[in-house]
Amino acid sequence: MKRFDSAKLAVLTGGGTGMGRELARQLSKEGCHVAICDVSLENMEQTRALCLESAPDGTRVSIFEADVSSLEQMFAFRDAVARAHNASCIHLLFNNAGIAGGSSFVQGDPVDWEKTFAVCWGGVYNGCRAFLPLLLASPEGHVVNTSSVNGFWASLGPRSANTAYSAAKFAVKGFSEALLGDFRNNAPHLKVSLVMPGHIGTSIVSNTARVLGQPEPKDLPPEEVERVRKQMAELGADMTGMSDDDVRRALQQRMDDFRTKAPLSAADAASQILDGVRKGRWRILVGDDARVLDELVRADPENAYEDSFMELLRARTPWDLGV
Repeated sequence: MKRFDSAKLAVLTGGGTGMGRELARQLSKEGCHVAICDVSLENMEQTRALCLESAPDGTRVSIFEADVSSLEQMFAFRDAVARAHNASCIHLLFNNAGIAGGSSFVQGDPVDWEKTFAVCWGGVYNGCRAFLPLLLASPEGHVVNTSSVNGFWASLGPRSANTAYSAAKFAVKGFSEALLGDFRNNAPHLKVSLVMPGHIGTSIVSNTARVLGQPEPKDLPPEEVERVRKQMAELGADMTGMSDDDVRRALQQRMDDFRTKAPLSAADAASQILDGVRKGRWRILVGDDARVLDELVRADPENAYEDSFMELLRARTPWDLGV
């Protein structure tokens, strides 16, 4: 799909912030009509306003509040898209929504683990299942599924756990690769791209806390502060002399730094994704860190979860997530 013009309709999940917002802005700027869903109506309204500032006259941008982990809500989103755009088909489906909780399978809260998996994997499945009829009805269609570098490297580093997110992103990778043959044999007018970003400057960390009902750092109760203190110490941080409020501030700073000090912005990531779709690439690595990680894991998969691997990674990238 070479052009994203007014003859196209794109559907985006997780369009309230981050890469989803930037994808919506860049698509609508070219005249492509856009339908987004998110769990935050306020964020989506901001996205829509930003889109319409630079979109050509007549470009339609619709919003719909939906949790991608619910197939019923995704069917409702599909029906709302058809009504809002008077559409019998769509041309692009970006399954972009995600959260980053459920770190430890051993010690973590099973509710957080299952919600993370349901959003990050279930959201992709539900999006494809709900919108498949509208994709099949199009003259050409493209599905863009967001996995992660954690879809081929199930870690943030050897001192932390990242099980729910990694398991979900591996599932997205396998599903998307399987769709290559499925579409080729059963729907040859459809294409699929698998997106694997590295560290992108988004609000996924703070958004995750809201989705999972976790308090903001400034409101953490003492028992949670102690858990964070222990976790930071295990990751090598010097916690000597830090009060509970110091720990709360340090946690907030780490969340802010994830967004503001990332090696690649959400806007640049969206540009790389859309460029990959235009070129018909089914595998889109986003960011230099993603490309380096891919190379290193392929070169020595047996040692990909060892300290020595992190030394190699940090020697070649700015990878620094506190792990």
